[in-house]
Amino acid sequence: MATFDDVRRLGMALPEMTESTSYGTPALKVRKKLVCRMWSEREYNRDDVHDTEVLVLFCELEMKPVLLENHPDVLFTVPHYDGYGAVLVRMADVDLDDLADWLEESYRHRAPPTLVRQLDAD
Repeated sequence: MATFDDVRRLGMALPEMTESTSYGTPALKVRKKLVCRMWSEREYNRDDVHDTEVLVLFCELEMKPVLLENHPDVLFTVPHYDGYGAVLVRMADVDLDDLADWLEESYRHRAPPTLVRQLDAD
């Protein structure tokens, strides 16, 4: 089972990533722009999810259905995120390699182009 400690370790390797909070939960941001965050208790109750911790990651809206279809046991969504480029990660079931890849994609989606170029150059 992955934890936010894993997310932190993987995410902090990306250029200018900072640890923060969002809606009172642990989060990572790049230049104050949210890259990922853990769900709050309110969201678990709203969407009746109680069997795993949940991480919100960002993606291109066009890629969301593909990601959900290719990883149905790990990625999911709820009506609150309909029409929005975000997927939810079941932390109890995610593989760390996949988590690293999806976290980097979320970073690429949210970071300024200069930092994406820096990442590509490294």
